[in-house]
Amino acid sequence: MRTILKCGDCGKYTMKDVCVCGGKALSPKPAKFSIEDKYGSYRRKAKIEIFKNEGFL
Repeated sequence: MRTILKCGDCGKYTMKDVCVCGGKALSPKPAKFSIEDKYGSYRRKAKIEIFKNEGFL
């Protein structure tokens, strides 16, 4: 069973792995929740860097 995918470049939804614009289609669903979040520290560091670059911090 196929699921709907979202293009990373143009934001359109498709059922194919490659969008008509040529961009890669990815799953629009968030990652599964886990109490033992292996990558949480990396996500928080990346978010802080983004906030600093945009002048929010």
